[in-house]
Amino acid sequence: MTPVDAAIRRVERADLLGVVRIERACFSDPWPYDAFERLLDEPAFLVAERTGGVVGYVVADATPNHGRDIGHVKDLAVHPDARGEGIGRGLLRSALARLRGVGVAVVRLEVRESNAVARSLYADEGFEPVRRVTNYYRDGEDAIVLVVDLAEWASAD
Repeated sequence: MTPVDAAIRRVERADLLGVVRIERACFSDPWPYDAFERLLDEPAFLVAERTGGVVGYVVADATPNHGRDIGHVKDLAVHPDARGEGIGRGLLRSALARLRGVGVAVVRLEVRESNAVARSLYADEGFEPVRRVTNYYRDGEDAIVLVVDLAEWASAD
């Protein structure tokens, strides 16, 4: 399947239970419901939906930074039953495009060092490692901080 098989759109409050269910299915230290609720108005809080409900989501925000705004992909997950179908890539690309549309120049994110699948996706989209943060995750695993310049990302398409 391709991302076309899932509609990507802005999140609505009614989607939050589905988002939280996916969060719990995907992460050992999941965000609580109210964390997502506080982020409802972010420019790139998007869901991927199929008949039957939400199958993935991305949460990204923008921070003003002296004319070179910085985006942050805070969370991205696809339900285990829908992985490998391009939904994560579709969500990430949609979020990056929305962030670029609101004036973001550079986007960063943190990824578990051990998450080879996610790191490969991010590398494919032009993210480059800038540093390691030791003991970033509650279980003690390090995070790799990745960044992408959105002008370069857009010109690569």
